[in-house]
Amino acid sequence: MLNIVPTPIGNLEDMTFRAINVLKAAEVILAEDTRKTKNLLEHYEITYDELIAYHKFNEHKQLQKFVELAQAKNVALVTDAGTPGISDPGFLLIRECLKEGIQVLTLPGATAFVPALVNSGLPCDKFYFEGFLPHKKGRQKRLNYLKELDQTIVLYESPYRIVKTLEQLSEFFGQGRKASVSREISKIYEETKRGNLIELIEHFKNKPPKGEFVIIIEGANT
Repeated sequence: MLNIVPTPIGNLEDMTFRAINVLKAAEVILAEDTRKTKNLLEHYEITYDELIAYHKFNEHKQLQKFVELAQAKNVALVTDAGTPGISDPGFLLIRECLKEGIQVLTLPGATAFVPALVNSGLPCDKFYFEGFLPHKKGRQKRLNYLKELDQTIVLYESPYRIVKTLEQLSEFFGQGRKASVSREISKIYEETKRGNLIELIEHFKNKPPKGEFVIIIEGANT
């Protein structure tokens, strides 16, 4: 079987008891970065038989090998932080395992956008998860689409592009559109800044951005 195991996005105490037990029972652990996963396993005193790299650079080439592992053994899949498949490798393996009739079990656990969304103060009864915008091709098309949505919108962004992305959002959505930017969720320097887009641009121009970001944007006509 294949177990999808969320891992902490910051504070190691975000690991669930169930996730720890599933990793202890796994015969094979597939990890995005084996070095980071080793640190997590050592912290919780989890011993393992096999720890194998599974990431976006090898998931296509070795997909069949990983499926065969899940057919024969109890396999757990983890990424560096959060839930596999949410802007992280995992979807291809899950899809192929299901096609082959392999049992797939996904544990509940940490993911960055849920606390950012709830903490934003914007409506979260209906929302649209975009994840990372395309860097170049198709970016303007996506922004034109998103600006018309009446649901709250969720984006991920890196510290290197956060100001540029906020400036583009202001251009397409309007400077007065309300938004919230969270960074370093569940870590020591966790911060959430709320305001309209122009206020957020000024804030992050004056304060060098660090960490991974979640942008929550008010829907149109809300």
